[in-house]
Amino acid sequence: MSDLTSIRNIGPATARGLIAAGVPDAASLRAMGADAAYAALIAHGTRPHFVPYYVLHMALQGRPWNDCKGAEKDALRARFDALVAGGAGDRAIEAALDEIGLPARARLQP
Repeated sequence: MSDLTSIRNIGPATARGLIAAGVPDAASLRAMGADAAYAALIAHGTRPHFVPYYVLHMALQGRPWNDCKGAEKDALRARFDALVAGGAGDRAIEAALDEIGLPARARLQP
């Protein structure tokens, strides 16, 4: 197992999902950020759900998962909806793949 579980709120199941989606460790997750990491999960087949999305944001801030409330939660909901709608998740995952150096041409190979 990677060190992903050393981040508050990330348990073994979430770590396995992140690893399968191409986020191998805590440093990679921190570098990508919550939006790109969640987009990677969606691209890998995770069904979008708001709670794991905001839990990931709280995790990267070192906060309890249920600490997200009020205007902050509303703002994250808007970001989640944008990520899930109309290819926003695709753009985020493409940016993350570019960042780790996987050329677009290689991504098109069968």
